[in-house]
Amino acid sequence: MAVDRKIDKIVLAYSGGLDTSVILKWLAETYECPVIAYCADVGQTEDWDAVREKGMATGAEKVVIRDLKEEFVRDYVFPAFRANAIYEGSYLLGTSLARPVIAAEQVRVAQEEGADAVSHGATGKGNDQVRFELAYIALAPGLAIIAPWREWDLNSRTKLIAYAESRGIPVPVTREKPYSSDENLLHISFEGGILEDPWNEPEEEMFKLTVAPEAAPDRPTYIEIDFEAGDPVAVNGERMSPAALLAELNRLGGENGIGRLDMVENRFVGMKSRGVYETPGGTILRTAHRDLETITLDREVMRIRDSLMPRYAELIYNGFWFSPERELLQKTMDECQKKVNGTVRLKLYKGACVPVGRKSENSLYAESFATFEEDEVYTQADAEGFIRLNGLRLKIRAMLARR
Repeated sequence: MAVDRKIDKIVLAYSGGLDTSVILKWLAETYECPVIAYCADVGQTEDWDAVREKGMATGAEKVVIRDLKEEFVRDYVFPAFRANAIYEGSYLLGTSLARPVIAAEQVRVAQEEGADAVSHGATGKGNDQVRFELAYIALAPGLAIIAPWREWDLNSRTKLIAYAESRGIPVPVTREKPYSSDENLLHISFEGGILEDPWNEPEEEMFKLTVAPEAAPDRPTYIEIDFEAGDPVAVNGERMSPAALLAELNRLGGENGIGRLDMVENRFVGMKSRGVYETPGGTILRTAHRDLETITLDREVMRIRDSLMPRYAELIYNGFWFSPERELLQKTMDECQKKVNGTVRLKLYKGACVPVGRKSENSLYAESFATFEEDEVYTQADAEGFIRLNGLRLKIRAMLARR
């Protein structure tokens, strides 16, 4: 979005990586105003003292670091997982869910600091520019939005690195291995470099959160997860905060090689993109939650919810977290979770996460009806009329076809 007014102060979503380090310097030089480097801690591995020091050395007026881990998991990850949200059958929306919480806090920082503009490091080709800017518009439409990738001529990693070198800015990547990665408590993603060719297998040393399945322990790990109203509250009987619980599932999943994904997805802007993801805890969590629903959700409720899930996931992927339609769907998703209470037991083994037991005080499963042994609650002869009625249209179709 072109800025057509004088800017007095900018809050930049800053990570200390190549893009935002260059952007920080570029904003200060281009707009000739103070730039606040805002950092969101959503669970990524980071030396925050070093990030603060680098931000100040690169020209920030101030570096603001906010711990958003609990808010991220509680208010964004858990709601999406209550809906079993998954994009295009595979992607657990790790990046998509982090952007709205980062953007919302960025808006708060801008308001606290009296800034009149916000900026981000998303490129003009990807989804993140949409996610950030739709959030800004929804939460603070009066703020100017500066998207350097759509304004400057530094339109390649090579030019960015050259610019950084000319300004004395240290960068965490090299010309030889320009991987782009994004990490938070839910996942880590990788793209760029050799991954741009979808035929190339990811290098094993690239992975950070998971061991290779073939290198995982030769004995399975059994765990139990307790749920209340669709949210996980305890692992192996120990109650934890949302962020601590997800971190523990990441550890358990990572040790057992669970949660790797290599896919080509459809970006909102219209192109296909290859991404490699590690989501160990999220993979366990979705598997367990889905399994608990098999005994606690009515069949027709589950079918309706499942029919809405792809649209819900698409809204999150496309950046519409702060939209009335996502909020409407969230209420529907949460309504059906009121009795999703209970415990799931899972076996983790060499990349596989398999439910092996589930129980709930709200279970709709009745052994007296389901048993293959003799029972007094179900008259098997009733099935004949049921079958005949359901087969009536097939019978009529076959009869007409013979004429």
